Formats: sequence, C-alpha cells, structure tokens
Amino acid sequence: METQLIDHLFRHHSGKMVSVLTRIFGLSNLDIIEDAIQDTFIKATLSWRTKIPENPEAWLIKASKNRVVDIFRKLQVEKKNLPEFSKGIDSITINELFLDSEIEDAQLRMIFTACHPKLNPKDRIAFALKTVSGFSGKEIASALLLKEETVKKRLVRARKVIQQSNISFSIPQGLQLPKRIESVLEVLYLIFNEGFHSNTKEQLVRKELCGEAMRLCKLVIKNKHTSISAAYALFALMCFHSARLDAKVTIENEVLDLKNQDRSKWYFPLIQLGNTMMNKAVEHNEFSSYHYEAAIISEHLKAENFEATNWEKILYWYECLYELQPMPSHILTMAVVCVQMNNYVKSSFYFDKINPDALEQRAYLFYAAKSDYFKAIGNTPKAIEFIEIALEKVTNRLEKEYLEKKRFSLSHF
Repeated sequence: METQLIDHLFRHHSGKMVSVLTRIFGLSNLDIIEDAIQDTFIKATLSWRTKIPENPEAWLIKASKNRVVDIFRKLQVEKKNLPEFSKGIDSITINELFLDSEIEDAQLRMIFTACHPKLNPKDRIAFALKTVSGFSGKEIASALLLKEETVKKRLVRARKVIQQSNISFSIPQGLQLPKRIESVLEVLYLIFNEGFHSNTKEQLVRKELCGEAMRLCKLVIKNKHTSISAAYALFALMCFHSARLDAKVTIENEVLDLKNQDRSKWYFPLIQLGNTMMNKAVEHNEFSSYHYEAAIISEHLKAENFEATNWEKILYWYECLYELQPMPSHILTMAVVCVQMNNYVKSSFYFDKINPDALEQRAYLFYAAKSDYFKAIGNTPKAIEFIEIALEKVTNRLEKEYLEKKRFSLSHF
C-alpha cells in the first residue's frame, strides 16, 4: 500500500520539488537536484514501512528543505558555483520558496525551460514529462512509444542544450513571450493528445497524460503574464475532450465512436468549465488553432444525438482551422464531415488531396475513412478493400478490434 502511495506522490510532487530546488540552485545543478529528490523518495520508502506520516506531502516538503542544506554541502565539496542569492532571492527565505504560489511560479519557469525553442521539438516533450511531471524514463518511453535508451538520449541532449545555450530559469517577458508561449502550448497539446489518442497497443486512453497536460495548462492560465487567449482556448479544448473520456470505451474495453457513445456519460461539469474558458478565450479578437478545435468539439457537445450534429458548422470551423494550420489530418476530417453531409463529390475532392504517408502512424485513419466513403456510395468491395489496408496499418489493439467489427459488418452487408 505504501509503495502505491509513494508512487502516486512521486508522480504528483517530484516535479514541484525539482522546480523549486532548480530555482534555488540553478539549471547547472539539475542532475544533483534530481538525484537528491530520488534519494528523498528512497528514504520515504524505507521510513514509511512501519508507519505512514499523517501528512505525507508535508513530510516530503520538509525532507526537500533538508536536502537544500545537503546540496549546498555537496556543491561546496565539488567546488561548484553556489547560487548567488543577491540576485533577487535573498529576500525570500527557503520556507517562502515552498509556499504554494512560489511552487507554481517555479513550475511555470520549468515548463518554459523544458519547452524552450532551442531544444529539439522531440526532446521538449520528454524533458517536460521528466522534470515537470515526474515521469520516469520507462513511463515516458511507454507513453511516446520509444525505447528507454532513446528517451535517455533525448533527456541528455536537452540538458546539454540548456547548459550550452545558458538558458535562464525564468518566465520570458516582453517580445520574447509570444513565441515562447506558443512552444509551451504546443508541447502541452501534444502531451494531452497522446493521452486522448494513445498509440500504445493496449490502451486507447491514457488519463494520466490528459490530466497532467491539464494541470500544466492550468498553471499557464493562472499566471497574469501567460494567460493569453490561446492558453484559455487550449484549456477549453482539453475540458471538452476530457468530458467524453468515459464514453470512449465500454466496460468490456471496446472502442465506441462518436455515433455510438452514450452521451449521458459525458461529464457535464467539465463541459461547463470548458464553456467558461472559451468565454475567456474569445474576449480578444485573436483566434488560434485551439480556438477552432474547441469550437468543433463544442458543436458535437451541443448536439442531443449524432443525427442532430450541425455538420455544416463543423465543416466551416475545419476550413478556418485548415487556413490557419494546413495539415493533412484536417483535410481528412473535412472529407469525413462531407461524407456525413452526403456531399460525396466534395468528400472525394478532399480524399484526393491526401497522401496517407503524411499521416505517419495514423495513416490507418485515412483508409478507414475511405472505407466509410465507399460504403456510403454503395461500393462495398472497395469499402472492404480499404478496411483491410486500415487493419494492416493500425497498431492499437482496441482500434484494431473496432475495425475488425466494421470489416465483419461489411462482409455481411
């Protein structure tokens, strides 16, 4: 039981500790800091075998404060540069740095560090999950479908760039902010997406990734300097998607598409929160891709049932999104929407514009959608041909079973 508790606390609190200690000792000592946090949790594992403290988080924070002194000694022994407290921190005691508001500030600094444009885009996600979210190398490898050795290399490479580029542990200001926050939101979006459309073979949804992306996005919108309209729109999008998580998969672990989902299982408080966030997001006349994606999901949430969906409005939002962000996945969705509208000429036009290889590991979606198109126009042999290709390319077991059911229904049509 204590092992599960420690694992839970490590996931939720190690990122906080790493961020606060990095603020004290600087990014140049990140390796020592992470080792110290690891030692703290090992100590907890041993200490809590006989009795778990009444307030485990308070125990860990106190232990982290004690590690501050230990790290100072270690740095002195190794003759490493100690942080210069004269640069603004001397007025803040160690205890004050562990206040909730200061922890949030430190975490936001770490988010901006992890998502710095100088880092390789692939390295940013791994580094953010490690330093801000407390994911282990093994967990990151599982979440991103990578080998553990690959994750290790990405983390080493990210640290090296931070050291060589002398990246500061700060929240950017002025003209730097828009570009930097764009990178942050992109990483949070990708983390959430990996949870909502998991590529792992056995899981369709990774709720811990969705939850972590939302937690980090909340930190962004809580800060007055970073709470831009795009951040509110992204948080709204996450709320809208998360409201439907429990309806995506049956008790038997079978995939349910939007048409067959039990809409009574959609979580209304999250939809309400998403609407509140969208109201904040549209206060200024600046629309991001997250605005349009949230508007699309909102149309689905408004419909009482699948048949009542306003497909024309959804197509319009997708056209706006594609104009802002021309991607093959958006063209594919426009083709699917046109099938729902029985506009097969326009649907065919969109399909012809797509190179399935450009969709990479989600290429199976093109073939599955094309199968639906051929079924709709009454060409069952072609529909079966394309569902077969989709089955060859899909990796997720649950989605494979879903497509196999479609193939069965086509064969017995």
